[in-house]
Amino acid sequence: MRGDRVQRAIDVAVSGGLLVVTAPVMAGVAVLVARRLGRPVLFRQQRPGLHGRPFTLVKFRTMRDVDEQRGLVSDADRMTGLGRALRAASLDELPTLWNVLRGDMSLVGPRPLLMHYLDLYTPEQARRHLVRPGVTGLAQVSGRNLLSWEDRLALDTWYVDHRSLGLNLRICARTALVLLRRAGIAAPGSVTMPQFTGSPVVREADGA
Repeated sequence: MRGDRVQRAIDVAVSGGLLVVTAPVMAGVAVLVARRLGRPVLFRQQRPGLHGRPFTLVKFRTMRDVDEQRGLVSDADRMTGLGRALRAASLDELPTLWNVLRGDMSLVGPRPLLMHYLDLYTPEQARRHLVRPGVTGLAQVSGRNLLSWEDRLALDTWYVDHRSLGLNLRICARTALVLLRRAGIAAPGSVTMPQFTGSPVVREADGA
């Protein structure tokens, strides 16, 4: 699609510019993470990209390493005050601009989730991978982690069907408001978002 080529050109221009502008901020965050959490300062994990192909997502670390002897097992145990502050301001996401520049991601699109979720999606939900994952997206500006998994994935597929440059601009504008309000950072009772275990319809069919 011509719109996809235009969006890719915008992704390259904007992510490249932001990487330069935010370099001092990222340097400061890297120093803080190194001092408070140690090295490495970056969190790297395989995530599914366009058509489900894996890529390495990079973010700033916000959690301590798993350490069963110290009781650092769950996300809640491992999360730090610095990590909460970075997530609240979305500063932990700044390195993902490199993923955008590389072409792994787009500025706007469904968020890249976990690789093992691929086998849990319904065919409709799996359509979220027909576009590049995004740094921000429709679900992120419509409730973020306060949404149920079904609502979140439904918004992702709606975006796939209705994406346009105009919609992307509206999502970016709404993202700025979400960041200012710091809303929906974590689901109730969680420091992030509960694991996706499949939609109820899929689970019922599997157990039939």
